[in-house]
Amino acid sequence: MSIKIEQIKSSSKPKEKKKEREGSPLDFLNKEISFSGSGLKDKQKEEFYANLGMLLSSGIDMRSALKIVCEEKKKRKEKEIFEKLFDDMVKGMNLSESMKKSGHFSDYECYSIGIGEETGRLNEVLNDIATYFTNRIKQKRQLVNTFTYPLIVIVTALLVVIFMMNFIVPMFMDIFKRFSGELPALTQWVLDISQSFNQNFIIYLLVIITSVITFYSFRKKEWYRKYGSLIVMKIPVVGPLVNKTYMVRYCHTMALLLSARIPLLRAIRLMRKMISYYPFEKALEEFELGILHGKTLFQSMEQFSVFDTKMKSLTKVGEEINQLDRIYTGLSKQYNEELQHQIGTLNSLLEPVLIIFVGVFVALILVAMYLPMFQMSNSFA
Repeated sequence: MSIKIEQIKSSSKPKEKKKEREGSPLDFLNKEISFSGSGLKDKQKEEFYANLGMLLSSGIDMRSALKIVCEEKKKRKEKEIFEKLFDDMVKGMNLSESMKKSGHFSDYECYSIGIGEETGRLNEVLNDIATYFTNRIKQKRQLVNTFTYPLIVIVTALLVVIFMMNFIVPMFMDIFKRFSGELPALTQWVLDISQSFNQNFIIYLLVIITSVITFYSFRKKEWYRKYGSLIVMKIPVVGPLVNKTYMVRYCHTMALLLSARIPLLRAIRLMRKMISYYPFEKALEEFELGILHGKTLFQSMEQFSVFDTKMKSLTKVGEEINQLDRIYTGLSKQYNEELQHQIGTLNSLLEPVLIIFVGVFVALILVAMYLPMFQMSNSFA
């Protein structure tokens, strides 16, 4: 006897899911980029936790539920990972132990599943982890959709400028050489840039390539991550947006860990392995040291500017009434709504601003080229 996951899903949400999965020419914008061929993407993990939780809630035992999940997988790599989990379970191993052994799941996931197995709240934990990955995927897609259009516009503008500097401006330069007289300052400035660009194009290209390789090589160095994050935080609009993204992740994950009855110190240690953003890593490191020395979470949080006043105040209240999980659940929802609003506003503002910027830049070059001709026509008249 086998149960198809699609059939279970269709009974609860028959039409909405079909509409969501319909193909679109822009679907590639929503796909995740993975640099590790053997790992699991966030989308695959979300489906795994959601499907497993749904099957367990329907009364199926863990072994049968995991077997159904394995049968539904089509990709070879993904199927092998989940089949190994099933084989380990047949041998008597817990799901959390098997997940840790596979190396494809974070400590946060393994530890949360283990807590769910011990406390009998595995269904709740699975649903919470699935929700976490759902929100994480949604945030990534929003950011990709927001910055894809500006990136395309900027690349197109650069290509247009390179073409004009290499081909259009030199044609006008030959025309201007035939006439005597001093060129306007704007025209001379554009001609000088074009000439320098043509003469040193290879050098500029090598500098750009060298810079990219250097940045990529040092991206994991602590000093690079420290100063890189400081620069990002100083950028208007972008800095607060990045900080709010990690605030949402911090609140949601802390709420999930604390609601699973994981001790605060252990939850902070797990968080350090999940968040790879330098300011939050250092803050969590100080949180751990502070708690070990008898400080409260609020007292440790006070010295870091990455956390706003609202979070600090509510953290203090949550500790006093022993309801940190509920406080962070509410904060996660609030920050997530604020983040979505900010991303939507940024998306609506970037399009016209970039179009105007590119138009002004191209118009500047054209005016610089035609300005001498207008002057010469006036002098002849």
